[in-house]
This record gives sequence, C-alpha cells and structure tokens, in this order.
Amino acid sequence: MKNLTLLGSTGSIGRQTLEVAAANPDRLRIRALAAHSNVDVMLSQIRQCKPDLAVLTDQAAAEELRRRYDGKTEILAGEEGLLAAATYEETDTVLGAMVGYAGLEPTLAAIESGKDIALANKETLVAAGHLVMEAVAENHVRLTPVDSEHSAIFQSLRGGTHDEVKRLILTASGGPFLHLSKEELAHVTVEQSLHHPNWNMGRKVTVDSSTLANKGLEVMEAHWLFQMPYSKIDVVIHPQSIVHSLVEFCDGAVLAQLGVPDMRLPIQYALSFPERYRCAFDQLDLVQAGPLTFLEPDTDKFPALAIAIACGKAGGTLPCVFNAANEVCVEAFLAGRIRYLEIPELIRRTVEAHENISRPGIAQIRETDARTRRYTERLIAER
Repeated sequence: MKNLTLLGSTGSIGRQTLEVAAANPDRLRIRALAAHSNVDVMLSQIRQCKPDLAVLTDQAAAEELRRRYDGKTEILAGEEGLLAAATYEETDTVLGAMVGYAGLEPTLAAIESGKDIALANKETLVAAGHLVMEAVAENHVRLTPVDSEHSAIFQSLRGGTHDEVKRLILTASGGPFLHLSKEELAHVTVEQSLHHPNWNMGRKVTVDSSTLANKGLEVMEAHWLFQMPYSKIDVVIHPQSIVHSLVEFCDGAVLAQLGVPDMRLPIQYALSFPERYRCAFDQLDLVQAGPLTFLEPDTDKFPALAIAIACGKAGGTLPCVFNAANEVCVEAFLAGRIRYLEIPELIRRTVEAHENISRPGIAQIRETDARTRRYTERLIAER
C-alpha cells in the first residue's frame, strides 16, 4: 500500500489521479489533498477519499470549506498548510500536479522530508532542475515522471543503458493551430486555443500546447530527468498523439511507448513503478488508430519552442525567466489582455532583457521569478 499526498488535487491531473487511486484501492491510499481555491471539488474529494488532511491555499476558500464540512478530515489553509501536506509524516509518496512555479517549493520540501515524488509539475524542474535533482540524490528518494512524454521515455529507456542512448525524441501533437498560417494565428481566440484536438487538459497547459511552449518546457524537463544533454533531445510533431515519445539507441533501434491520449496510464505507472498494476484503462486499437504521421516543428510559426530550448541550453536563471514570462503571458491572453501572437513576443523580450545568473540558489530563483513577473506585466501594460 502506498500512502499518497496529492498536490493540485482539483485540477485535471489531480482528478485523474483520484480515478487511478479508486481503481487500485488495495494499492493506493490518499492521505492528504491540496489545491488552491475550488471548494466544491475539494469537498467532493474529501467525501470520496476521506483523507487525513485537506488544504486550500486560498484563505477565504479554506474558511468556506471549514464551514461546509463537518467530518474528521483536518482542514488547513495557505502556504503553511500546503507545506504540511507535502511533508505529512503518514505519506510516503507525493504526486505533484500543481500548475506552474507554485509547485516548486512544496516539491522541494517533500523531497527533503524523504518522500518519493511522482512529478506532473514540469515547471519545478524548469525553474530549479539542478536544485531538485541534487535534493533527490541527497535524500535518496525516487522521482518518477507523470507527463505522458516523459513517462514514455522513462519506459523506453528500460531497453538500454544511458550510454547507449543516441537521442530522446519528444512528440508533440501540434495543438489546434498546427495547419494555420502565421497570418491566421494573429486572429485566433481564447476559445479556439482551449479546444485541443486530442487531450483534455487544464486551461494553461492547453494554451501552452498550442504555442509549443509546453514542448519547450518538456525539453528542459527531459534534460534534468534523464541527465541528457540538449544535443541529444529532439522534438517531432505527431498529430495523432498515439506515440507518446521515443528513444533512439546507438545501434539504430528506436523504442517507443504507444497508447491512447489518456493520462491515467502514465499517472498509474509513475505510482506503480517498478511494477505494473493490472488495472487497465482505455486500450489502444492500432487498426482503429489509422496512419501515424510525423512532422518537423515550425519554429517560425511557433517560436516559443526555440526560445525555451535556447534558455535551457543557457541554463542558470533563464529557464526560470522563460517559465515566469510564459505564465504571465498565458494568464493575460486568457483574460483577453493580449493577443495570441504576443505571447512568444513578450516572452522573447523578457528573456532578452534578463541578466543571467549561473547556478542560482533557491533565494535567487524566488527573486528571479518575482522580478520576471513584474517585468513582463510592465511590458503588457506599456504595449
């Protein structure tokens, strides 16, 4: 039996994690839940899972939850409550599914308290990959990936040694605007950007997928997860989202993991590793799947991918800058404050203005994140 803390329980990954836990009641037990402010969903999850702790980081939402709930689960609030859930002594594994930079410090706290990590929050490794991986090694804990692409690589790497890898190949669906011209991209709407052709994801990740910023974040994540140089990490567009990623070995063999676009399998594998649970969700039918196609990414139409990779190669605080600028821009786009093509342009301007710091500590990363958000907001206000 694994005892879990779920950070980001009310989001897309969080809800699917609870489905995985419900399908494996003799193996997975939810001991703590944490989210930001969704009282209705959190209340339903508490009643379903009966955890020891439940946290809403929004103080007002936590107060409302306390008023509406009269059971045995302890209700905590704020950043203090979030850290209490991340380090809760009754859990051995923390699944990090919070969106954005907010997942970094609770994940580090969980690692330092000896928890194994199932990581869906790619921004944690983007902003502070060197600190996270050092903490994993120092505390002798296991970190397994939840992202479907990294799960696919993680599984495929079992076919050879690290030294035998020629390259990692991350697949990207291309999002809803794959075949639009740059002129057409200038007029896309928020509603259009939120209709992903294959995946059902949260709003921020869905927009990131459409700009290919998400794939840039995943390249940086893969660099840290698999200790692989950027020269050995490639991206291909695969519109069907059936091949979740691939590994090419030195002898020319290419191993891939295939499956339907369903996050429950990679979530379950991250929690079951090194075993495989016999519970299965949607099954892949290769005949029904039809032809599988692959394309080169167009970084002229989708420059966020190239900007992200350049930041990753430069290292230091630049990956954190890319992530913070992207978060601010996506939020502004979703709020109708900027146009779609301004997202990568404002990220580029923010990155170019930054004075990079090599091997930053956590205090420098915090300051970089905050300063970047202020700078990008100023660019948006002045445009």
